[in-house]
Amino acid sequence: MTWDQTIPVRLNIQYPIIQAPMLGITTPGMVVAIAEAGGLGSLPVGGLSPETTLQLIRKVKAGTGKPFAVNLFTHDIPAIDINETDAMQDFLEALSDEHYLGYERQDVAGFKFHTYKEQIEILVRENITAVSFTFGIPDDESIAQLKSAGILLIGTATSVKEALLLESKGIDMIVAQGIEAGGHRGSFLDDEPLPQVGTLALVPQICDRVTIPVIAAGGIYNGVTIRAAFVLGAVGVQIGSAFLASPESSAIPAFKTALPGSTETDSELTRAFSGRWARGLRNSFMEAMANSGLQIPVYPVQNSLTGKLRAYAQQKDKMQFTSLWAGQAAAQAKPWPAADIFNDLVRQVEAAYPQPA
Repeated sequence: MTWDQTIPVRLNIQYPIIQAPMLGITTPGMVVAIAEAGGLGSLPVGGLSPETTLQLIRKVKAGTGKPFAVNLFTHDIPAIDINETDAMQDFLEALSDEHYLGYERQDVAGFKFHTYKEQIEILVRENITAVSFTFGIPDDESIAQLKSAGILLIGTATSVKEALLLESKGIDMIVAQGIEAGGHRGSFLDDEPLPQVGTLALVPQICDRVTIPVIAAGGIYNGVTIRAAFVLGAVGVQIGSAFLASPESSAIPAFKTALPGSTETDSELTRAFSGRWARGLRNSFMEAMANSGLQIPVYPVQNSLTGKLRAYAQQKDKMQFTSLWAGQAAAQAKPWPAADIFNDLVRQVEAAYPQPA
């Protein structure tokens, strides 16, 4: 087959397949593997310090000279509601005592939240090919700085309204994130209900309303779903959950083991772990939070409050008490090297559209 060349030409890659930037799962090794296989690896650095951001970028560069993207969280830093955080810490302490999770109460006044604005200079200096972002849109100054450095910008939209706003800001490409997608929702508008639109409905509607390239995300895991995205009007796909069980994934062993036995109904949207809506496999922590009746602090406050508990659960391989971000097709994840998974996706697509003899 002849792959659509819109994205490959713009990004100097071979195939219009993007590895989703899964913070906490994606490692530099995964980004390298996808880049070397001909796709666009995506390095997630949302909320990380400038120092850590630079270290991760350098690790990827040590493994490949090919283009890759860096993903930012472009949200505002919120005020902290002490009443909410006190109540949440009471809950976390009680839950920890019941399940021996090692939670220690934190001084919320000492929380340090890094903003994407601290990372812009590093991305420019490191000559990053593409910057993708979610949870909002960079401010005008940051957009101008990145564009002046020749960096291609890829935004995330979960509704047509978000897509139109991204285009109006001069963003180069849009990831249309369907409700099937694992991990955090990219939604960022407060003047509309939380978009819960499936990929099948979202992609063509966005394609009809914008003139810039659209990349489909959500529920895409094999050749059939990739081809379907192209039929809907997308010129590329972004895939995440398919790589969850790979050796390059930093998912805990219990999570990787559970994936094959999961079903399309085992994931749900939750704010329990981070304060932002995200899709993950249902577990005891999500159930306990839902039953608590508590007001969940906003992101990234809640994310910081639960951080140590999640880290302890991951260290002890307790999947019932940490986030298990996964999409509705996560059961299809294979325990293969990331490059093999990627190459198999390419093979499946090309097998359906063989080259003429």
